[in-house]
Amino acid sequence: MASLSAAISHSSSHVALAHNTKPKKIHQSQCRTLPLPHRSPICRLGSVSQGGSKESSNTRVFTSVKGVLLDESAEKVQLPKGDTWSVHKFGGTCVGSAERIKSVGNIILNDDSERKLVVVSAMSKVTDMMYDLINRAQSRDESYIAALDAVLEKHRSTALDLLDGDDLGSFLSQLHHDVNNLKAMLRAIYIAGHATESFTDFVVGHGELWSAQMLSAVVRKNGINCKWMDTREVLIVNPTSANQVDPDYLESEKRLENWYSKNPSQIIIATGFIASTPQNIPTTLKRDGSDFSAAIMGALCRAGQVTIWTDVDGVYSADPRKVNEAVILKTLSYQEAWEMSYFGANVLHPRTIIPVMRYNIPIIIRNIFNLSTPGTKICHPLVSDKEENQTVESLVKGFATIDNLALVNVEGTGMAGVPGTAHAIFGAVKDVGANVIMISQASSEHSVCFAVPEKEVKAVAEALKSRFRQALDAGRLSQVAIISNCSILAAVGQKMASTPGVSATLFSALAKANINVRAIAQGCSEFNITVVVKREDCIKALKAVHSRFYLSRTTIAVGIIGPGLIGSTLLEQLKDQAAVLKEEFNIDLRVMGITGSRTMLLSESGIDLSSWKELQKEKGEAADLQKFVQHVHGNHFIPNTVLVDCTADSAIASHYYDWLRKGIHVITPNKKANSGPLDQYLKLRALQRQSYTHYFYEATVGAGLPIISTLRGLLETGDKILQIEGIFSGTLSYIFNNFMGKVAFSEVVTKAKQAGFTEPDPRDDLSGADVRRKVIILARESGLKLELSDIPEKSLVPESLRASASAEEFMQKLPQFDQEMSKKLQDAEDAGEVLRYVGVVDVVKQKGVVELRRYKKDHPFAQLSGSDNIIAFTTKRYQKQPLIVRGPGAGAQVTAGGIFSDILRLASYLGAPS
Repeated sequence: MASLSAAISHSSSHVALAHNTKPKKIHQSQCRTLPLPHRSPICRLGSVSQGGSKESSNTRVFTSVKGVLLDESAEKVQLPKGDTWSVHKFGGTCVGSAERIKSVGNIILNDDSERKLVVVSAMSKVTDMMYDLINRAQSRDESYIAALDAVLEKHRSTALDLLDGDDLGSFLSQLHHDVNNLKAMLRAIYIAGHATESFTDFVVGHGELWSAQMLSAVVRKNGINCKWMDTREVLIVNPTSANQVDPDYLESEKRLENWYSKNPSQIIIATGFIASTPQNIPTTLKRDGSDFSAAIMGALCRAGQVTIWTDVDGVYSADPRKVNEAVILKTLSYQEAWEMSYFGANVLHPRTIIPVMRYNIPIIIRNIFNLSTPGTKICHPLVSDKEENQTVESLVKGFATIDNLALVNVEGTGMAGVPGTAHAIFGAVKDVGANVIMISQASSEHSVCFAVPEKEVKAVAEALKSRFRQALDAGRLSQVAIISNCSILAAVGQKMASTPGVSATLFSALAKANINVRAIAQGCSEFNITVVVKREDCIKALKAVHSRFYLSRTTIAVGIIGPGLIGSTLLEQLKDQAAVLKEEFNIDLRVMGITGSRTMLLSESGIDLSSWKELQKEKGEAADLQKFVQHVHGNHFIPNTVLVDCTADSAIASHYYDWLRKGIHVITPNKKANSGPLDQYLKLRALQRQSYTHYFYEATVGAGLPIISTLRGLLETGDKILQIEGIFSGTLSYIFNNFMGKVAFSEVVTKAKQAGFTEPDPRDDLSGADVRRKVIILARESGLKLELSDIPEKSLVPESLRASASAEEFMQKLPQFDQEMSKKLQDAEDAGEVLRYVGVVDVVKQKGVVELRRYKKDHPFAQLSGSDNIIAFTTKRYQKQPLIVRGPGAGAQVTAGGIFSDILRLASYLGAPS
């Protein structure tokens, strides 16, 4: 490959970049020829014709450094410093078109500051286009010529829309002159097949030169004195080994004062991104260079403030693309902005903050497309911000994440107390050029864990295994383990320092969202707490902690299984209450799926509950429980998932354990799980107790009545349950409340069936099976280890009718047995009593009973009406006068209400305000 210097030797032309130490007065339309120092690596740069022949040695290639120099005899003007200066920075999006450049001009003119210094980036996409020119040329792709023509046309058409007269002619002349020079330089790169960093920096910096010239001309059109500054004449930086630069503030300040003495103006339009080395070689400020330029210029002028104009309303508490409820932060301290930007937040590069921080100059982040918003102010904390009555929630300012990381864990007993181990580990990491994002080490020194970009982890692992081969073989180190697919979540806040409860709140929120934390780091400054989680859990974790600290809506993904009578009633209640829950209680319940036995309806953002039946007909698909669960739980934008089982299906209940183990909350009125095999029930409850996953089943016993919660409250407060006795069936309550006098038993059952109080086959109610299941649930909640078979069956269905082929046949034959039931009723009435079908949990005798009993007419059980349930708790505290819970125990509305209550209880546990 021909070297670049060999290619350039074909031309005797020169690019002049250094400052003329003795400038002479020249006409404004002329360019200055600035001889380079002898040792400049680009001092021999020349132009090569398309044919490769050497041009005349008198031909010179000029940079676009252009300005008006004052006569040396003129009186030197001093640079005023202080808060009379206001610095603005406009990024590429802000100056992306002629219309936007005009808007920028209006913002500058409307700023009533005494002096304004405006830093501009290249037009949107232009810097990328310039880098593309370099890449094409050094790849020897002749399309670089057409690509350069596109750059020319972009700026030419913009200038035609913005400028006129002499300003237009002068700019276009300079533009064509610069483009011709770039063609010559790119030709040299094309021949050499390589571009040095200095050549690259020189080429890509032209976008800023052109946008600064156009903006200054726009301001001058309004009759305002305005000068543009090529900051390569002013900003001096020293390149470092880390692909960054360190500003030379002393030299830059001298050059700024010198520049201003020759170009005094109340408005200065300066180029961002570009600067020069101490040898006057063009360079750039690297990543986020224009923001850095603005901060440096603000520091050099001791400006009152630096405003960074962008396309967002300010700094958000979290990435709004991941957290819809993210809010704009009114203020941030320098340290908070520093921490958030390091951890990937779209704020500022950390080095941007350093120059202004030295002089306590605030930075304002504002949206050029939404001037009505004040933006975010980054400054030292105000005195008023240091109040003592801060809540835990207000201490964390924001959350940021970094994806695509891997954890490297080096562990072994041979590390403990051995000096130099950490030095050896990170020395090996440095040798492969990997960037360590986070470090965590236990005080036992048994292991060192650190995070690196995933693309670098293979090289890191190989380097460590090579470096510690002997220690690994000898067993002093047990392993160098890699955990891939990780993300970092950082909570940032200056007021977190020395405040108890912040970490507890953070980890509690993660635990409740079933997020496993793989590593933790917190510096002694306590400005941030960093945790490492699985990549697939990152957004879920971010939403969970943001919701907890910012009181944004507690969002729960809901899956409804069984949209029958109970399920459809619940959906109706959810629809009616959704708006109130959002506005008043910050609870957002998103029904992500509804499934029956044949059809299911899925949604990515939440089903419109006002038309779910129609949607199910139009967009429903074949029911697939596994796919349904995966869909509802797989939405990473919602941190919490609950499945609501409104069926009476034991096959659905058999999945509860797996769902809970996956971090899915379960709410159900289905009695099958809690009244099924004892070992499965105990396994389910054990899992629930050892995790933050919730399993609520209030509606399994008393529909909407607080039976389970009352029992738990008594037990948790230390009371001892002696007996629970109750009328648990709304159907049987209705039947025996109306079975009196001369009315036949079969007639009462028929009326109950017609009124909808019974199952389609009344034998399901009369068998007492439902009451047995409720009794076994309460017995197990009370601590008794009983199986369903331990409770004798006392069915009201005559034995000869239990095998009837259909419900109709049963109802036809039931009157044949009315005499038997009438005899029992008469005997009870003769004794001044009533008949009631009850369930009893006798904790003292450790048994359960279901049977038809007689009660005195003044007994609370005799006072019922309709389908009410009643449950009496006899306890050590409530021994003489049992604690009684009474109310409707059947019906779709109250059962759905009980389920709804459990959903809201879950929301409260997950962080919603109670």
